[in-house]
Amino acid sequence: MEVGDLEQTPAHLYGRYRHDPAMKAVEILSRAYPFFVRFMREPHIPPPDAGITTVRITERTVVAEDENVVSLRFESLDGDELTPWYPGAHLDLLLPSGRMREYSLCGDPTDRTHYRIAVRRIPTGGGGSIEVHDTLRVGDTLRIKGPRNAFPLALPGRGSPAQRLRFIAGGIGITPILPMVAAADRLDLDWSMIYTGRSADSLPFIDQLRSHGDRVTIRTDDDGGIPTADELLGPIEPKTAVYCCGPVPMLEAIRTAMRDLDDTELHYERFSPPPVLDGHAFDVTLSSTGERVPVSATESTLAALRRTRPAVPYSCQQGFCGTCRVRVVEGVVDHRDTLLTEPERAAGWMLSCVSRSEGDLTLEM
Repeated sequence: MEVGDLEQTPAHLYGRYRHDPAMKAVEILSRAYPFFVRFMREPHIPPPDAGITTVRITERTVVAEDENVVSLRFESLDGDELTPWYPGAHLDLLLPSGRMREYSLCGDPTDRTHYRIAVRRIPTGGGGSIEVHDTLRVGDTLRIKGPRNAFPLALPGRGSPAQRLRFIAGGIGITPILPMVAAADRLDLDWSMIYTGRSADSLPFIDQLRSHGDRVTIRTDDDGGIPTADELLGPIEPKTAVYCCGPVPMLEAIRTAMRDLDDTELHYERFSPPPVLDGHAFDVTLSSTGERVPVSATESTLAALRRTRPAVPYSCQQGFCGTCRVRVVEGVVDHRDTLLTEPERAAGWMLSCVSRSEGDLTLEM
């Protein structure tokens, strides 16, 4: 065939039908169909930005004499009322670095014009508290999620069979307890509290709590040594509900001491990962690189992953926020959370902060 013959060939033989709009649409739909079917079969996962609110920092106050605890006040950008919350609730802060960290609300739930949190600077932590202290200033805007409540207060006569309340706070664990104390005092309930920490200088809001008089006992390690569980609990009578927040050793001691107490309740919140119980060592393989990460019998899957992937996302480290969720490509998971639904587990999702395995896992990250 001569070149001239090609020049005379009708256009539709080579180009017209190939670029026909109807045929192009059919081609696109045929390629998208398998992905659509797979999406419909998987459980619905909310998009990452679901439930996010942008607020402005309107106040920044140092609230401990050692200057290591700062309180931040957030208000809406347009002056509208914020979502209501109740004692024990917390916010998820989406920090400028990309980290997400949870901090308890410690203000007045009846005042919907603002939220308030308090953050202790922890140099050896995951970097969230340092970022809050060093980068967030009055006038800055910040994205938040929540409020959410994993530590709700059930008041005597209003949802709880208890007749009295005992509050125990260790250090920065005062933040969720503070609005609980205010609610109990406002309703004239029978309550008492002990507030403990390394020293009086390290305890935030100490003057505010001293205003309650002999209902609040302040005890510091530099004055009386590390307290025992019996000292923290005091003379617990039947029908007492104990609300406790602080370091893990303190919580574990209180849990042990209350096992033999009849007709009492224990409610608590950790600010640190819970200890691993009945753990077995196993290996995690990262599907993208083939790298093998050993997980010891006493550490979380998340902790092991962070050794080689420091930027892996996480927040609560207790199995109720979902930030550390990863997909399991191969292996059997020992699920130890209450957040994931059965369809999500069946689809291969796992919370690396608490869930484990008795055999090796391959994860998609």
